[in-house]
Order: sequence, then C-alpha cells, then structure tokens
Amino acid sequence: MKFLFLFLLAGSNLLFSDWHPDFDSAKKVAKANGKYILLNFSGSDWCGPCIKLRQEVFGSKEFEQIASNSLEMYDADFPRKKKNQLSKELQQSNDALAEKYNPLGKFPYTVILTPDGKVVKAWEGYPDNNSTLFLEQLKSVIDAKRP
Repeated sequence: MKFLFLFLLAGSNLLFSDWHPDFDSAKKVAKANGKYILLNFSGSDWCGPCIKLRQEVFGSKEFEQIASNSLEMYDADFPRKKKNQLSKELQQSNDALAEKYNPLGKFPYTVILTPDGKVVKAWEGYPDNNSTLFLEQLKSVIDAKRP
C-alpha cells in the first residue's frame, strides 16, 4: 500500500514537472514554438486554494493534454516556510513578475500571456473550485486566439 501511494504521488509530480524552472526559459520556448505562457502565482506551502488548484487542475491529465500543445508554464512561487525558500535570484525574478502581472498580490493568480508578455486572460483564485470549469475556460481562451 505504501508503494502504491508513493507511486501515485510521484506520478502527480511528473505532470507538474513540465513547468519551466524560470520565466525567461518559458518565454523563450513559447516564442520559438508559437505557444502561450501560463504564469501561475502561488504560495505552495501556505495557500490552500493554490495547493488545490495545483492538485486538481495542473496535476490532471486533461491539463497535461491542453498544455502540451499550447502552453509553456511557469509557477511564480512565494513559499513562506524556511525549508522551501527560493534562491535570492529566483525570488527577485518572481517579485518582478508579481509587480508587473500581479500587483495586488492575489493567490492563486493565473495569467495567460502571449510570447511577448501581453496579458490574454487572467484568473483570480480558483474559479468556483471547479477543475472542469477552469479547464473549459482555459481551452476556450487558447482556441479563440493563437499567439
């Protein structure tokens, strides 16, 4: 049973592993491949809705299918626990992204950007705590416009 739990936990992390380690790489790959950028602001170790959004949406097979063809993803994380602190450089980068795209400091806050950094759509919070609704909205934005 313990093995099964670890296997499932590892599998859920694999779905989240396609996210870029920094925003610049997401932007570069999005530009090269004509994809949108999904920029997510989260508090991975303190924000309940952020954790739920990550598990129910970003960790789902449905999201993986949508994202693989249309998105380059970056998670601008703002952890509070000392053991989860980011490098100074990455924290400064996330702070700059928040200043530009999330000046009110909302969590979670998810933004779809063109490869040039223009906002296409933004979601405040986890819409109705409903993964199906969020994924439908995401798909409709992607289908309506192509970068």
